[in-house]
Amino acid sequence: MKRIEKKDGFQGERQVVLPPMLVDMEERDELTQNLYITDIGYYPRAEHHHRVREGGISQYVLIYCVDGSGFYIVGGKRHEVVKNQYFILPIGKPHEYGTEEHWTIYWVHFSGSAAHVYAEGAATPQTINVAMNSRIGDRLNIFEEMLTTLQQGNELEDLRYSSSLLHHFLASMRYLGQFRRAQPESLDIVEQAIHYMRENIERHITIDDVLHYVGYSQSHFSALFKRRTGQSPLAYFNRLKVEYACHLLATTHLKVNQICYKVGIEDSLYFSRLFSKIMGMSPTAFKARSQ
Repeated sequence: MKRIEKKDGFQGERQVVLPPMLVDMEERDELTQNLYITDIGYYPRAEHHHRVREGGISQYVLIYCVDGSGFYIVGGKRHEVVKNQYFILPIGKPHEYGTEEHWTIYWVHFSGSAAHVYAEGAATPQTINVAMNSRIGDRLNIFEEMLTTLQQGNELEDLRYSSSLLHHFLASMRYLGQFRRAQPESLDIVEQAIHYMRENIERHITIDDVLHYVGYSQSHFSALFKRRTGQSPLAYFNRLKVEYACHLLATTHLKVNQICYKVGIEDSLYFSRLFSKIMGMSPTAFKARSQ
């Protein structure tokens, strides 16, 4: 039995809901029974997304907001959520969550005998700000690997691998300090700017956002950046987006209108023009050549 890829109506969305047969397999297996996924997904710029579960559900629900804002209500208390925050809803408790405007979220329903360890302390919004050692890109790559694994396979080995990845993904949040210490800090101003760009590859950030992060004036920073890289900060950021898009086109089954959201561009036509300008071919042609 194959996993179900549900459609909720959000442009660029992706999600997988495992059928009961595979969930039963996870519950019985000696490796996955400690921690396993039942549902997983990604909603880019989901507008007016809203969900109410009056009886709760039998899994923990993690929602990681990387852009926009939202809210959730559990135990009669409302919490506001902004970008770079996550929360985990408890098992079996009525809850409600959503956005009054839009948000971009990564979400996963998970369970298992060790699941409570990762959920501890996350019933209130937890913040993961961008810093020189934040490794947000690494965390999202782990999520992508979980989602892709469950989209493409339904064997026990796929379930075990996704379970192992889930340990790493949740640990990168629960043990944030340890996760960040694994990457040394750098004080080089251009490296800091490039790191900030990579950590925000899925968002539409401006040169002012970069300047605010590094604390430099535009004229001084732009000259320094171009001297080091040969490109303006904006041109460099666009090239990073296209390079990441190339990676996704070559290694995943994502469609062009899904990939444009993954690189922080909502207009698929603009994305195709930018890609063609930098790569000399359309995203579709690049994908065909990469197969």
